[in-house]
Amino acid sequence: MALRIIHSCISDDLHSVDNVIRQSLHSEVSLVNQVAEYIISSGGKRLRPILVLLSGGLFGSLNATHHQLAAIVELIHTSTLLHDDVVDESSKRRGKSTANALFGNAASVLVGDFVYSRTFQMMVRIQNMRVMEVLSNATNIIAEGEVLQLLNINNADITDEDYLKVIHYKTAKLFEAASQLGAIVSNASANDEIALSLYGMHLGTAFQLVDDILDLSGNSDEIGKNLGDDLAEGKPTLPILFAMRNSQPTLSEKIRHAIEHGGIEHLPLVIDAVNQSGALTHVKKLAEIESEKCRLAIAHFPDSEFKRAMLALAEFAVTRSF
Repeated sequence: MALRIIHSCISDDLHSVDNVIRQSLHSEVSLVNQVAEYIISSGGKRLRPILVLLSGGLFGSLNATHHQLAAIVELIHTSTLLHDDVVDESSKRRGKSTANALFGNAASVLVGDFVYSRTFQMMVRIQNMRVMEVLSNATNIIAEGEVLQLLNINNADITDEDYLKVIHYKTAKLFEAASQLGAIVSNASANDEIALSLYGMHLGTAFQLVDDILDLSGNSDEIGKNLGDDLAEGKPTLPILFAMRNSQPTLSEKIRHAIEHGGIEHLPLVIDAVNQSGALTHVKKLAEIESEKCRLAIAHFPDSEFKRAMLALAEFAVTRSF
């Protein structure tokens, strides 16, 4: 229901964005076309382009520049996924085989580079230095977030603050940039631009926190990846850290061992500990706080179908099961 509300006011625009994406990824190199077409057809929620369109819609009619920017942020996201799946050795995403599983790591990395560099060609065509500034800063911070996450692999002593920093860099930053861009190209005021960047940052944080919850409690078919993938890779997420710190000493040590060594042989034990400790409830409350901050950030905007869609998106972020 929430997604229908969100899509209802931008369905034609999303179709235009998909056309821009397909046209932009065309290459004379056949392998680039093969991998690009595969990742486009793999779907996804298109959250980041949706944010560009909804935030732009708050200020009036959407146009080709909004469509271009929406395509750019989706392609930046796509390039990071291609690289992430290689780094994480993932075999499944969105319920389908990853590009690296089908085409190999080398092809995935190199096509990821192609997609990433193509976005900068697209940015230049918009001829807006503020857009270039926001997107170049965002992509740099995302890269730092990837490195921070790599450094935290198998680290059971990471603080909640350090983990949230990774979320803000790696995930929330592109949400923030997407919301901000819709305001920039609509010539919004500085205050409105700040409000929308905050909306995006809190929304991205809420989405990642719920992803952490679903990784330990979701339905594998519904979430489109294997349950416990984060633990298998040795990634300490907030539910796992909370369970480790709020369980009996013997169980805490076993969770620590699971984080420090990775693998899923301890997954049933960790899931039981997560459920018994109240970790899922704790992290869900944190996500709900972020969702409420989204609503507060855009409270001053007048009522419109775009604002209602953004409010629905903030709610969807914390009520979804996929």
